[in-house]
Amino acid sequence: MSVTHYKKDPKIKRALVVMAHPDDVDFGSAGTVARLTRDGVEVAYCLVTSGDAGGDSSRSTPEERAVTREAEQRAAAEELGVSDLTFLRFGDGRVEVTLELRKAIAQVIREKRPDLVICQSPERNYERIFASHPDHLAAGEATLRAVYPDARNPHAFPELLTEGHQPHAVKTVWLASSNDPTMIVDVTKTFNRKIAALRRHVSQVGDRDDLEATVRQWSRATAKRFKLGKKRLAESYRVITTA
Repeated sequence: MSVTHYKKDPKIKRALVVMAHPDDVDFGSAGTVARLTRDGVEVAYCLVTSGDAGGDSSRSTPEERAVTREAEQRAAAEELGVSDLTFLRFGDGRVEVTLELRKAIAQVIREKRPDLVICQSPERNYERIFASHPDHLAAGEATLRAVYPDARNPHAFPELLTEGHQPHAVKTVWLASSNDPTMIVDVTKTFNRKIAALRRHVSQVGDRDDLEATVRQWSRATAKRFKLGKKRLAESYRVITTA
């Protein structure tokens, strides 16, 4: 399968990033988001959960943890030029591909009317098992179902139409953590912004002295896989035409 390189596309004016947890955007796609905003794309986030079951060692309640992690995600988004965030507040660790979730994501798509949606792959990646958290898989599948057919079909969730949310057809989806990527994004020049965003997730990575080195290794491996050249860093996606 041929692989393309990301280039600024004037047809992409608005993008919506749908991810399961706070910090998923930043681990997987922060370099790409920084490139998009640098290119003048209006980017919004939709987080399915608020990370209330996040893997930190604190004794805070789930409600307290959710408040902390939403604040961290907002701060991380600011590092990348994003200020429009929606938290759906489904239970962390309990995300399933339900009609309720599809409707919620479809509503956000109709509200934001993106040309591009970036979401997690619904396919398990056995080479990168941490990218295949059950919530990631479910959020990815629900997002694809919301893109097609829910968000564009006026007869899907007719109450959305009654509430004024007009149908919208997303033109393109980029799947992160895909087994079969078809596009790479060179994030060498935006990598520092990626790390700055990640460091905002203090409750999750505040004690990790190896954070930058680990993420750099991952990004370098992706660049090397697709022969980008020495010292280049990259993120990869499977591109799906959806309209």
